[in-house]
Amino acid sequence: MAWVGSTVSAQVVTLLNAPQGLNACVSTLAQAENATLPPVAQNQILAQNVPVELAERSTDVLYPALNVYCEKIVNQLKEKFRNFSGKAMMAIEVRVSQDKLQGIESQLQTYVDAVTQVLDQNRGDWGEGMYYAGCYEAALGPVKHGGRNFIQVGKVTFEVGVSD
Repeated sequence: MAWVGSTVSAQVVTLLNAPQGLNACVSTLAQAENATLPPVAQNQILAQNVPVELAERSTDVLYPALNVYCEKIVNQLKEKFRNFSGKAMMAIEVRVSQDKLQGIESQLQTYVDAVTQVLDQNRGDWGEGMYYAGCYEAALGPVKHGGRNFIQVGKVTFEVGVSD
């Protein structure tokens, strides 16, 4: 069953890195707000569940950073004669950091909005037995000390139906 989490995580990373993915949405949103936001490089979108503190101690983290991971796998056996038919509970953590407190929350909100736009654009069949219905939940955490001085994390959670 471990293949479910890794396969769905890889697909989400692919969607975020697509030409019409995260950076296109960030650019559109930033232009609408008359803001300048840095694009997110492919090496800043990782398929891993690592806390902020551990990531900063173990590697050089570039911000903004996105972590994609599977929080939970549920085999509901909805389809007879399948090994797996259920859902994967996915999460995308968006982490922004800067040296000033001013503007960090609006920057995080723009990146979280861009993530939800990518999800909205990709409703339906993802192939390989994966299906995304379009529901998600977004939560913004408080600003904390870390990163380049201040760090704030937003989390988008959603379900992907999987059958194999």
